[in-house]
Amino acid sequence: MISRRLAPLSPRCQPKRVFPHLRQTRRQLSSTAPSPPARDLGPGLTSTFSTLLDRISPRFDIDASDVEILDGPSAFYETLKSKISAAKRRVFLSTLYIGRTEHELILTLDNALLRNPALKVSILTDALRGTRESPDPSSASLLSELVAKHGSERVEVRMFHTPNLTGLRKWLIPRRINEGWGLQHMKLYGFDDEIILSGANLSQDYFTNRLDRYHLFSVKDLTDFYERIHQAICSISFQVLPDMHNTSGYLLDWPSSNGCPSPLEDPRSFKRHSRQILQPLVANPDASRHIVTVDRELSSSRTLVYPLIQVTPFAENAKPSHPSDISTEFRAMKALFALLNKPEVPSSWLFTAGYFNIHPELSSSLISSALRPPYQVTESTILPMQKNTVLTASPWANGFYGSAGISGMLPDAYTQLSRRFLDKIFRAGGSDRVQLKEWRRGTVGQPGGWTYHAKGIWATFARLDAKGTSNGEDVGPSITVVGSSNYTKRSYSLDLEVGAMVVTDNEVLKRKLKDEAEWLQKDATVVTRDDLTKVERRVSWKVRLAMRIVELVGGAL
Repeated sequence: MISRRLAPLSPRCQPKRVFPHLRQTRRQLSSTAPSPPARDLGPGLTSTFSTLLDRISPRFDIDASDVEILDGPSAFYETLKSKISAAKRRVFLSTLYIGRTEHELILTLDNALLRNPALKVSILTDALRGTRESPDPSSASLLSELVAKHGSERVEVRMFHTPNLTGLRKWLIPRRINEGWGLQHMKLYGFDDEIILSGANLSQDYFTNRLDRYHLFSVKDLTDFYERIHQAICSISFQVLPDMHNTSGYLLDWPSSNGCPSPLEDPRSFKRHSRQILQPLVANPDASRHIVTVDRELSSSRTLVYPLIQVTPFAENAKPSHPSDISTEFRAMKALFALLNKPEVPSSWLFTAGYFNIHPELSSSLISSALRPPYQVTESTILPMQKNTVLTASPWANGFYGSAGISGMLPDAYTQLSRRFLDKIFRAGGSDRVQLKEWRRGTVGQPGGWTYHAKGIWATFARLDAKGTSNGEDVGPSITVVGSSNYTKRSYSLDLEVGAMVVTDNEVLKRKLKDEAEWLQKDATVVTRDDLTKVERRVSWKVRLAMRIVELVGGAL
């Protein structure tokens, strides 16, 4: 096989706990059954919403008991290792990076491969982040050792390189900040017939003191679907191979089997080919949908999962509204926010992102949903509006706090963005309906200090009877979005993202989602506009200037 090979990228170029998990009679599976008709899935939700989502994304109709929510880094890591150890057929891991010193995780994979001769492992990371330390030890050099021991037939390691960082731009921009032009940001952790959707990467802090979200789905068809997404991106990525003659210990190979030029050689052809292989999966639900049907007696457990993917870097124009963009997440989020804006659907929401820089269009929709007219119960009675919450990391819980160089400016940059958001709410007259909370547990870099990295949205709807009279707020959220996206301009223009919108009518799962949302807020406090004008929170002109420069040269936070 003729291959185009590249040397490593140059400097330019606590005990485990889970929320209560109710098990019920197993569902009947069918990979070819037609989609059941959409129906009202919960208080305030109309069948129109499900029908709209069906036009955007494939749908998986599952049992609510097949969703397990892990409650912290330790539970995530222990589950990850136990699932890898028990896997018999496949392990596939999509992540931004694997920490260069994660020897225990590599040993877990190594032992699983030794115990199970039929097991195959596929790992996808980002090329910029995975090779940043080369020729010193890096994620790429660590993973290449696994390939050297078990062979590329059983262990596939791929690294995706953005098509947005090529030529002179790649040569000029330093390694430390080149990630601002696009990354492989998906997080998929699959083992046989189960998959974890998360925003967490695979390194020590994500296993110990960096808070995220972790949803485990025990559904074969859903896992199969996400593996197809994983393999599609692998097929347009560099392959990591061991090379003892190279000072880094590995090389990046572009196999001819990829079927297109590398993004460094011909970005336009690369993008066109990438759209062609992904479109059957993400943009044609009728062709790609694999439905899991549920017995009638289990209808109260019915839960819909809509896989979402954002691959805007492959579009002809890197904007989520461009006709050539085959992505589904941005469209699904707009549909959800349109629902939240309906006066006849009384609701409240919690939105969180560790790096708060929500896309302007989504930000405007969130604010307008909080400002919609109160729900009219009767001619003389209205339903009180619920407080909506944005939850983000405080500067002292930001992963870049205390970093050297330009990256050390990022916590203040996000403070500036939070202030802009609160100013926007104030000008719209919504300060009494939207609150900003900052999460902090100690200080980054100090003993007991944690960082905050969770992202997602929870939508809770009021209970309404047949006459439209409110019976109070529901037991918990009916809709959540979980996955890798930070919902920023870069998420919807530069990065590869994957996740799911979960819509449920099941009260047990709703309560678990409510527990998750409340648990994430346990270490959070409300921050006001006045708080951000205090001396210790003021943002210097240097930070504001740097933010502007990044925008002008095509990067994003």
